[in-house]
Formats: sequence, C-alpha cells, structure tokens
Amino acid sequence: MSSGRLFTSESVSMGHPDKVADQISDSILDAMLAQDPNARVACETLCATGMVVVAGEITTNAYVEIQDVVRECIREIGYTDPDMAFDYRTCAVLASINKQSPDIAMGVNTDGAGDQGMMFGFACRETPELMPLPIQLAHQLVERQASARREKIIEGLRPDAKSQVTVEYDEHGKPRRVDTVVLSTQHDARWSAGDPKVLRERQAELKERVTAQIIRPVLGSWWHDKVRVLVNPTGKFEIGGPHGDTGLTGRKIIVDTYGGRGRHGGGAFSGKDPTKVDRSAAYVARNIAKCVVAADLADECEVQLSYAIGVAEPVSVHLNCFGTEKGNPAKIAQAIREVFPLTPKGIIESLKLRSPIYRPTARHGHFGRQPFEDGGRNFFTWERTDKAKALASLVK
Repeated sequence: MSSGRLFTSESVSMGHPDKVADQISDSILDAMLAQDPNARVACETLCATGMVVVAGEITTNAYVEIQDVVRECIREIGYTDPDMAFDYRTCAVLASINKQSPDIAMGVNTDGAGDQGMMFGFACRETPELMPLPIQLAHQLVERQASARREKIIEGLRPDAKSQVTVEYDEHGKPRRVDTVVLSTQHDARWSAGDPKVLRERQAELKERVTAQIIRPVLGSWWHDKVRVLVNPTGKFEIGGPHGDTGLTGRKIIVDTYGGRGRHGGGAFSGKDPTKVDRSAAYVARNIAKCVVAADLADECEVQLSYAIGVAEPVSVHLNCFGTEKGNPAKIAQAIREVFPLTPKGIIESLKLRSPIYRPTARHGHFGRQPFEDGGRNFFTWERTDKAKALASLVK
C-alpha cells in the first residue's frame, strides 16, 4: 500500500442482480451436492426483468428441480412483490444444461485440476478478520442493510444495494481514518413520491436514518464527524434488482475477494464444484495467507497458486509478504508445501468442500467470514487458522 494514499473498495447486497445470479448458481450447486457429493457442476445464471436463464455443464446422479430451487432462492433474497418487476412467483425460469465435457472429465477423473489458471489468496492485519479494512467495512454495510430491510428497522427498503468505503492510509501503509462512505439502497415509492421539495425532504430523512441505523453502527470506532457520507447520491433508487440491470454469475469477482487489494487470477467462484481450482485453490490460498499472518510470520501476505488442467500438483507456489515477513521467505514457502495439501483432492478433503456449503458464500464476500458448523456441514473452513501453529513451528 502506497503511503498517504486513499484506497476504495465496494460491495453489493444479496439483492444486487449479479449477486442474485451468483446465489442462484450456488443454490443449484448445493442442491446437487446434497444428493451427490461427487457432482460436477459448472452453472451460470442470467437474470433480467421477469426472467432467469440457467445454463451450464452438470454431470451427476442427483435429480434437482431447477425451477423450484431458483424460485426459492429468489424468494429468500426478498423479491416477493410483483411491483419490483421481478419476483419469485411470476418470473420465467429457463434452463439449458449439458453434461461436463469428456475432455475436461478425463483430467478431473484422475484427481487432476479441472482447468488451468492462477489463484491468489491474501491476508493482512487491518481487521480482526485479517482482511483489508475497506472491503470488510463495505461487506458489513450491505449485510446490515439487509438486516435493516428484513427486520423493518427502516421501512420501505428493497433488496438491491451497493456500498463503497474509502480509507486513508498513513505513510506506513496503516489505516488512518475512513474518508468516504457511499451507500445506495433501493427503496419503495414512499421515499420518492411527491413534488421536488417533498422528495428532497424524504431523501434527507432516508439519509439520516441510513446513517444512524446502518453506517454509524458498522463503522463503530472508525466513525468521526468528518466522514463524508453519500446515501443514494442520484436522489432516489426505486428501480433496481434484475429489473434495473441484468445480472450475471461471476461478474463481481473483486467484491467476492479482497476489494482490489492483492491480485486476482480472473476466475469466478459461484456455480462451480470444488474440482474447479478457480474456487478450491482460491480458498486454500486464502487459508494459507491467513495462517501465515496469524502465525505472526508476516503482517501482510499474498499467495499465488497455479495449475495445469489434468495435473494434480500446482505448477507454482509463490509467496509475497511485501517486506513484512518475520522469517526467511524461502523457509515459509517450504513450510507451506509441507503443511497444506495443494492437490485438488487434498484441498477438497482438508477443507471439507464436497457438501452443500456454498450459497452463503455468494453474499457479503467469500472471505473474512466466521467459520461455523450446521447440520454436520462445515462452512467457511478456509477462514480457520488451526494450521498457523504447525506453520510457525517449521519456520521459527
């Protein structure tokens, strides 16, 4: 991080059209894995006004009623009112599903990677979650917007929302203060009806309530009187969701990861089973980077893994601690190979990835989340730091 600079990250809510698409894709993946843990799934979703299109390559012994899964996902997100021009009861659901290509399956069947590519993981000390501060705050803002909407803390909010947080860093690359917060939240007509004067008054009231009920509680100790707050800067946000903008699976890859901090290999996550290293290797890379920082081997860590299709072992493992390492980088890299299984099969088994755990990842970020167990399923296992001690013992 350059000294004395502003850095900005954004997040989007569960009702943002691209996130609607991500959640539908991961809901279908979960439905497949619930019946067939070895299902091969690559599921893409497009959603627009009154319509959802699901396409992909799926090889499985499971039977899943795609239409029911799609409608339940949309209902749970909050698109339940036909006035939003997109709701779970009336939207059309179209599906075009083929089997996985035998050319791809040939490599995966021998426990090789399902594709080539490079994946990155990142961690730093800016937050308790070992995430960069701007993206962590941005995620928490849209998460709280969803709670305020569902619990009717602020009446008339709708599912679509976007947040953006700008943080000022000091000359040592440490967060100094929050400079600007932007929160655009969809709402119903009660906040946008009336003549221009009434509209201004209602929008001012909405900004005041959003600031008090969402922004200030999220910022906590980062709040100060000079934070620049922008709520619905265009004046109103009544038309939103898939009616306001087309949604596509995999179009929010920076939101899903580190908000622009660290690098990104370009591969999306949602709708892909764990044989796709775009997903599983990015998860283990985060796990590695987080354990390096948790073990106090560095204050900031970026890990790159690269794979070739059909080949089990990674082509390369690259570690960058940006000068913050507290041990020999070569020894840290060697310890990583000893502690963490890096073949697709090893990653899947160590992180318990063959179960229906993916839909929660498709909202509010895949990283910086709290690991938990529910019904025998382990969620966000890549956020655990239980291997930090073993890592440290091999380096120090």
